[in-house]
Amino acid sequence: MQINPLSKKQRQIMEFAQSEDMALICDGSVRSGKTTIMALTFVLWAMNNYDHTNFAICGKTVQAAERNILKPLMEVDGLGAALSMSYKVSTRILTVRSGNKTNWFYLFGGKDESSYMLIQGITLAGVLFDEVALMPRSFVEQALSRAISFEHPKYFFNCNPESPSHWFYKEWIERPRENTQHIHFLLEDNPILTPQMIERTKGMYSGVFYDRYILGRWVIAEGLVYPMFGENCIVHDGPDDGDFYISIDYGTRNPFSAGLWRVTKKCAVRVAEVYYSGRAEHHQKTDEEYCDMVEQLAGDRTISAVVVDPSAASFIEALRRRGRFKVRHADNDVMNGIRTVSAFLKNGKIKIHESCENSIREFGLYRWDEKAESDRVVKENDHAMDEIRYMVMTVLKKHFKEHRFVPELAR
Repeated sequence: MQINPLSKKQRQIMEFAQSEDMALICDGSVRSGKTTIMALTFVLWAMNNYDHTNFAICGKTVQAAERNILKPLMEVDGLGAALSMSYKVSTRILTVRSGNKTNWFYLFGGKDESSYMLIQGITLAGVLFDEVALMPRSFVEQALSRAISFEHPKYFFNCNPESPSHWFYKEWIERPRENTQHIHFLLEDNPILTPQMIERTKGMYSGVFYDRYILGRWVIAEGLVYPMFGENCIVHDGPDDGDFYISIDYGTRNPFSAGLWRVTKKCAVRVAEVYYSGRAEHHQKTDEEYCDMVEQLAGDRTISAVVVDPSAASFIEALRRRGRFKVRHADNDVMNGIRTVSAFLKNGKIKIHESCENSIREFGLYRWDEKAESDRVVKENDHAMDEIRYMVMTVLKKHFKEHRFVPELAR
């Protein structure tokens, strides 16, 4: 990977290493060229100023840090001539040598409130936080406290914007701290992106995700979750070829929603659905009765897989006993799921048949909870929305990646 030429803002990152400031925050658009340059600057600063010292590289998960930081860093052209880097997966330690100097970079994942315990007890001279807005405050504060014994520690933060009520925005950006630099990136700040690449990336987002990941703004999620859904997303005929799948959101008192999909190389069409509300009908169906509904929806078609929320354990077991369906546990990552559904809707990768009245109705009602402090949807009119998201995240995301359509999500 080549890193030249550098943009003005990328040079500012590298100049931070020579400054007296303690913290650097880089936020803004996806693919704007901040992550790899920050990682390179972090390692070069450490090697120029310390020997036999510990540092931390933090991602939402260790795997994310390996993918977003280590892999691009170790692929930088010419870096091997100046630095010797080796990474041991079992210990999650990157060892870097330069001349007679050796330093160790520990990888940590800050995915939830319990993660702070993972970083206790270690002394650090500096910390890099990749996607800090995805980490809990307790983890970040614990990591920062690990470097208080050093006279000149440095902290490197990068992220894409979230809600303006997010703790990191309020404490680090809205109220600037002393000895802290803040650099705001846009797509145009990445010198390796051509105008065509920039326009293609912009075309992958809409609504709140466009404001955050393209314009780089810390804005509240409000209004419809899928404002891009309209007549262009509704079809009158299904495809003549492709594989069949079924997605299911299981409900007892809440509605049961299932969609039949036909998936081609170009797009996925929801061709039929069933929807049943035990509360509205004043009668709760059994697992076996719901299995009968799935059988009727499938008809005599060969179903490649049935995607179900893994929390529906008894229903999944009943469905498997039928011996007909391959059941897959759904990926229930809500926010990444909503982002990916938004991208697929905007780019025409998922379509809804006009007969699927309940899912079309929910698309027009599914809204952000504007009273919530963090991104959250109103838990109403969301049953078809949930199983459509299951289908996208569990089947279609991989399918369209294999067919060269990959939405660039938050990076």
